[in-house]
Amino acid sequence: MSGTPVSGLPDRLVEFVGALREHGIRVGPGETVDAAAAVDVLGLADREQLRAALAATVLRRHGERATFDALFDLYFPVAIGRAETAEEPAGLPALREALVAALAAGDDDRLRSLAAMGVEAFGEYGFSGAGGMSSPVSSHGKQSSMSGWSAYQTLQHLRPDALLDRVLAAIRGEEPDSIGEGIARRETWSRIAEFREHVQAEARRRTAEVRGRERIARYAVAPQSDLVSFTNAGREQLAAMRRTIQPLSRKLATRLAARRRKARRGQIDFRRTLRRSLATGGVPMRPVLRDRRPGRPELVLLCDMSGSVAGFAQFTLLLVQALADQFSKVRTFAFVELTDEITELVAAGAAEPEGLARRILTQARLTRWGTNSNYGDSLASFVDDWPDVVGARTSVLILGDGRTNGGDPNLAALRRIAGQARHVHWLNPEPRTTWGTGDSAALRYAQVVPMHECRNLRQLTRLVTELLPG
Repeated sequence: MSGTPVSGLPDRLVEFVGALREHGIRVGPGETVDAAAAVDVLGLADREQLRAALAATVLRRHGERATFDALFDLYFPVAIGRAETAEEPAGLPALREALVAALAAGDDDRLRSLAAMGVEAFGEYGFSGAGGMSSPVSSHGKQSSMSGWSAYQTLQHLRPDALLDRVLAAIRGEEPDSIGEGIARRETWSRIAEFREHVQAEARRRTAEVRGRERIARYAVAPQSDLVSFTNAGREQLAAMRRTIQPLSRKLATRLAARRRKARRGQIDFRRTLRRSLATGGVPMRPVLRDRRPGRPELVLLCDMSGSVAGFAQFTLLLVQALADQFSKVRTFAFVELTDEITELVAAGAAEPEGLARRILTQARLTRWGTNSNYGDSLASFVDDWPDVVGARTSVLILGDGRTNGGDPNLAALRRIAGQARHVHWLNPEPRTTWGTGDSAALRYAQVVPMHECRNLRQLTRLVTELLPG
């Protein structure tokens, strides 16, 4: 391992658990005690065995393993022992030759070792010496904030992707097998990808030694997908979140149905309760409740589809569409400068969710000249063109950041919607601390209808459960 003495393991484990919690992995006291027991029993001799044991004790939900592995590599890193230094390849050509052999053999331990050697040889920046550009110590005697270790710099030197043909030749040997060529190629690409991950993990570990593990864990390790901000999510992260829509919708539908069943039990029917109490001497042992038969509510969504807010709106639309059976009617409207109904587009978009936002922007009439949102005109066109959509049984969800680009927020139109609807809630994907800054009218809108911060999937799940009528 990293040379950490056994006596320092409790503090290291506590820091590791804290980092897991910061990244959205829920680890309680019980799981922490189990993890400590696993470390006590297994020790540090077999790192992969320790990784598997800690994962088994602290992970409870699907999709957490990638974040766990990144943090485990940071807090329980591999050390290059003194015995290995004698086997280090001398120079870049020898290191690449050793990498070809390790990739061909599929030796993961050797790949980890070579990744560490590569980072050691080529990954430094901001350090004095052969591999660096400047001294890491400032004139005040503090560590330079510009020093660290770069996985990109290391991979640029090693260029593992360019070794594919050499690795395949080493695997084939003297007798090429055309049938197994495709399998060998896919396996080699997989091993190269694993080597790249080892380099990235080693660079993070070494940078953490310079700048502190907590800082690197916070900024260099991606959070759980349900904590990724909608407005900052990349394509892969949005795709991962879209894959959770169906299982999440089933869970939320169960909760809404249970709440609806509970709501059917109304207030006590005193007349029937007294009549039943005659059989027990006038003591109301079994109260009779009035049966309520609330119909399934109607839901209207009004969504800002401009800029980065479109990703948040698209994901929420797909989630609510998956919950459509829980409502008697769901109608969806989108706006940028104008408002248009997109109910049919959303229903059809369930089959191809990744292209929903593009189809809405191209097929619905949302703009006149530009692409900046105009909340005033959009709210006005909604209440004027669809005056009968919102009624006493309608719940309205407004999705948007409330940034008016300096235009009139049209609070009167929002008051009209709130006056007609059963409930109105506004979901804002921006942090609460930014509401009211710049051209944001969020705080003014929040004086008319309740506004809720909804930056990530976890917040959206909670709000959908709490706010949607049962």
